[in-house]
Amino acid sequence: MTSASISRPATSSSQGFFRRLAITLPLVVALTACGGHVKGVMQPLNIAAEPKGNSVVNMLVATSRQPSDDPATLFSGERSVHPSITDVAVSIPPSTARVSGTVQWPKKLPPNPATDFAVVRVQPVATVQQAHEWVRTHSSGGHAMVFIHGFNNTYEDSVFRFAQIVHDSGADVTPVLFTWPSRAKVFDYNYDKESTNYSRTSLENTLKGLVEDKNIKDITILAHSMGTWLAMESIRQMAIRDGGLPKKIENVILASPDIDVDVFSRQWTELGKNKPNFTIFVSQDDRALALSRYISGDVQRLGQINPAEEPYRSKLEEAGITVVDLTKVKSTDRLNHGKFAESPEIVQLIGQRLVTGQTLTDSDVGLGDGITALVAGTVNTVGKVAATTVATPVDLLSGNMKSVPKRKPGDVGGTLQSERDPLQAQNTPSN
Repeated sequence: MTSASISRPATSSSQGFFRRLAITLPLVVALTACGGHVKGVMQPLNIAAEPKGNSVVNMLVATSRQPSDDPATLFSGERSVHPSITDVAVSIPPSTARVSGTVQWPKKLPPNPATDFAVVRVQPVATVQQAHEWVRTHSSGGHAMVFIHGFNNTYEDSVFRFAQIVHDSGADVTPVLFTWPSRAKVFDYNYDKESTNYSRTSLENTLKGLVEDKNIKDITILAHSMGTWLAMESIRQMAIRDGGLPKKIENVILASPDIDVDVFSRQWTELGKNKPNFTIFVSQDDRALALSRYISGDVQRLGQINPAEEPYRSKLEEAGITVVDLTKVKSTDRLNHGKFAESPEIVQLIGQRLVTGQTLTDSDVGLGDGITALVAGTVNTVGKVAATTVATPVDLLSGNMKSVPKRKPGDVGGTLQSERDPLQAQNTPSN
């Protein structure tokens, strides 16, 4: 069996250099401009009572970061050989003071809990027994959500973002954040990437701890950007080590995945026969992934594919992977890299449908204009779909996906190899 190859147009080395430079420089400037909020917000706010209307998100935070010895930051972007666990609580102001999908950073310290996100509790968790006790007292329906952040994030960035996602999604979950050593600097991209590799076993052990906890009945992994690489590598490592993934890991959600499509094909294959439900959020106008592509050998990133185009459409349908296309969704993020968290419809879809495996229907969830999805050979429409793709079938999101029959080697458009690698060798350059 041979796979069709797509050749790139010939360009001189100088033309290629200046083309990449013209694309890369504006993106670097945009990335550098991000994260202009106050620093050092992890010092718990000492208040007698929360303002009326505030919500508090309690989370267990596991990390492979080095402790900073500064209570205002807690952990640095450097790597530690000794993982740490912390009980953190974040106060979120009422809806009258913030817009859903936003993280309300304080303009100065200490934060004003009436208008700002504010940390109200930080408690180290010293033993495994204490971690299991925290889960027992914070378990809600037995659903755990594990969030893994992306590139260019401090410890506090990841804490506030996850608090926003949990709150705005309305997810009835036990929130667990895994934060890895990011230096939160644009030009430390390679350091951050190696930090995800460094953290694979720490995340694997965190997931195993949740699997072994009797109060947890199922686990949803939600990963963003470079964190999707860490998530895939950790569960791949777990599957290879243990001969498959635990049944408790039911859902894997990859938002704006910064993964080479060829590499994802191999990772997905090596998860084994019984895989979790996969949902991928993509956007072809993701400028951060455009930069990642150009510094990663000009190979297509998974989070930038157009799932309606071949060969992606057929490969994804065959694999039974849900892809939600957010390209036409407007974003306040200049890089269009965090749409999944900024869109109220999407965070609610994650928290109220994907996490619990509930059925997705027109009446229950209106995905909104511009949000489309593609999966497993259906042409049903869900919500208000703006045109180019088909939408998510009920059975996939409810966990009732029927297995796709394997094609025989002689079948048109399919081979044994394509069964193993859903996106292999499909790194078509974009215009």
